[in-house]
Amino acid sequence: MKQNLKLLVQYLPWLFLVAAVDGFSAFLLWLSDAKAFFALLTAILLASLLFFAGICIVLVQREKNRRAEFFSLLQDPNAYQEETLKKMLNAVQADAVQALADVLRQKADECGREQAKLTEYEKYVEAWAHEIKTPLSLLTFLLDNRRDELPETVSRKLDYIRNRMQGYIDQMLFYARLKGMRKDYFFEHMSVLECIEEVLEDYRPLLEEKQIRVCMQVIEDVTVYSDRRGLRFLLGQLVGNAVKYSGNDPEIRFAFVRQGTEDVLLVRDNGIGIKACDLPYIFAEGFTGDSGEGRKQATGMGLYLAKEMAGDLKLTLAVESEWGKGTQLRVGFPVVERS
Repeated sequence: MKQNLKLLVQYLPWLFLVAAVDGFSAFLLWLSDAKAFFALLTAILLASLLFFAGICIVLVQREKNRRAEFFSLLQDPNAYQEETLKKMLNAVQADAVQALADVLRQKADECGREQAKLTEYEKYVEAWAHEIKTPLSLLTFLLDNRRDELPETVSRKLDYIRNRMQGYIDQMLFYARLKGMRKDYFFEHMSVLECIEEVLEDYRPLLEEKQIRVCMQVIEDVTVYSDRRGLRFLLGQLVGNAVKYSGNDPEIRFAFVRQGTEDVLLVRDNGIGIKACDLPYIFAEGFTGDSGEGRKQATGMGLYLAKEMAGDLKLTLAVESEWGKGTQLRVGFPVVERS
């Protein structure tokens, strides 16, 4: 009803004019023959009401058809939609629609070209990541098979380099994945403990080098419904941050709790923490904050990508921290029962 009234507002002056003419005609009839006027008053009122109702129905339907064709043109500015809409308008409005359609087609062509460039960029990133895996695999092979022949300090440095390279490659690949049009997530029920252990295995050399203790609390036999690769990447960013900003006697603690309609995985460290002024922006792209020298050398992409991945997987990600006393990240999983 409100929508119909909005459509009729633009015709109010003309409707008032028609009403005035109708009223003037009735007035002339009254002047010419008052008895006949009162005898026909009911018929005059009914005819006037039906007349105005018919006009309003025609005008509303006409405007609805115009709006429908206009939005069709916005969605697909092809020549057919343009001509269909122009037939419903006057000459001035038709010229405006033609100009609009020309601009829309131009913008659509530009978007198509940009989308093609983005697709090519995604292909390049994926190809580059595939090629870089060859030297990374050779480095891994060297460390796995010739570690005894290398000095301990050298093997640790190579382990550190390999893990940093792998971490940056993963970030780049998942950034392209998150920003791209193609999504290839595979959701399944999975063990939280297995996923955590896979992530910790990737960070094993760094955990051993910094002598970081890992504690598990209420993790056994707990399953969640998510994408394994995406969840591993998300947890990897959290563990990587905990390792990077660890303090004295470092520790990473995992806990799993059920809270009504949400299961929550807690990842807590006792590192340097995050300043209160930085907390509102910690998930912003490229934000590094003012929490020590380590953050000045950071890219500011780890937690940003973790937050983006959580959004794609329909998870919640929140942070709690106190400067100098560590950080706790909460990963919330919606409860999905097995069918």
